[in-house]
Amino acid sequence: MHDPLATLIDCWKAHPSSTYNTWFLWDQRIKNFRSIRRGIAQVVEDIRGGTFGNAYRGSSLETIVGSVAEQRQIFKGADHAFLWKPKLRIPDIYENTSNQRAFADLLHTCDHCDCAEDVVAAIQRIDAIGIKGLGPAVANLLYFIHPTLVSPFNTAIVNGFNAVTGGRVKLGRWDHYLSMREGLLRLNARYRLKLSNDLGAIAGLMFDIGSGRYEAPPQAMDVAATALWQEDLERVRQESTALQRELSQATESDATHTGVQASLRDLGKALGFEVWIASNDRGRAYGGGLLGDGCMAQLPASLDRGLESVRLIDVVWVDPQTSQFAAAFEVEHTTSIYSGIVRMLDLALGTPVAGNCALFLVAPDNRRDKVAEQLQRPAFSRVSELGIRYLPYSELEQNHASMSRFGSSIKPMLEISQRL
Repeated sequence: MHDPLATLIDCWKAHPSSTYNTWFLWDQRIKNFRSIRRGIAQVVEDIRGGTFGNAYRGSSLETIVGSVAEQRQIFKGADHAFLWKPKLRIPDIYENTSNQRAFADLLHTCDHCDCAEDVVAAIQRIDAIGIKGLGPAVANLLYFIHPTLVSPFNTAIVNGFNAVTGGRVKLGRWDHYLSMREGLLRLNARYRLKLSNDLGAIAGLMFDIGSGRYEAPPQAMDVAATALWQEDLERVRQESTALQRELSQATESDATHTGVQASLRDLGKALGFEVWIASNDRGRAYGGGLLGDGCMAQLPASLDRGLESVRLIDVVWVDPQTSQFAAAFEVEHTTSIYSGIVRMLDLALGTPVAGNCALFLVAPDNRRDKVAEQLQRPAFSRVSELGIRYLPYSELEQNHASMSRFGSSIKPMLEISQRL
């Protein structure tokens, strides 16, 4: 029997500018999970340590929510629910320390449990407290802790779910969110072979339907309704030129990021270092081969196995004599600078082979101010001790040949980079 929702899912996955292709399959999405989760732990630490303060601006929460909001269109506006609205005094987690601690307990519990029952129980506990203005938007943080148990949440996702299921889920209520979550889990189980265990996939489908890019299958599948729906589906297949241009620009951005990684790879080899390429990037095609060709297959055995984020650092140079990390590079072409900084902190503060490793944020020349702004956040107070440096694209390009030919250490990299 023909299943119209299955047909829609196939069309959605095949369309190059669907959320499935532009966000769910985006490699940076997975790459940022670790750093966002670490940021959530920092919020808990600040609240419990009494250093969180009474304002959203400048807090560790602003930093991490900002990073989530940069996760492309599906999370655009994720920070709105956390912005302090003084006239309404919401969300009431800035001036009320008891509410702050309850919020921290929710995040901590979810970060340290591994089953759906515990996550739901934690949500129900904070719902029972009734903190004014603190609602299901928090699920956008919990998703990055438990992507197989918690679905993202926003207006478009709710609208899409209601359109597909005929539900009446309302915004702003935890009980309605939990009801929607159960419905999404049932839908996901039914179409799992087409979707994923990660609830980001089905949430992305609901988002695209709820934002009007795709029409949901009619609830009553009569001939006329089916014909109209199929016309709408065809309209989506013939997406506008603007959307295609957007996808093309994103592809060009990824290509630039890969090109800079390759440049650092080749320079590191020329200077006599062994080179590590991020584990999720090494299989990328580049220059007739793969980005990871000729690079290390694994990091030094003394690396703490718990710090998976270190393996996601874009490029690392390792001294072949001592197996010590000599330099680490995060290429921040258009993605969140925050995530790269967190991976650097994981390397410098959590691994025994970091030693005197030089740390570089490599970014376009016009992103210097953005890099400086991120490094000055209170959440990164330890960064100044580590000496993370900014390396502009132009300096790397202009000096690459001479450093490859005459260099023998990382000293030239220190000379062409900037301490911020």
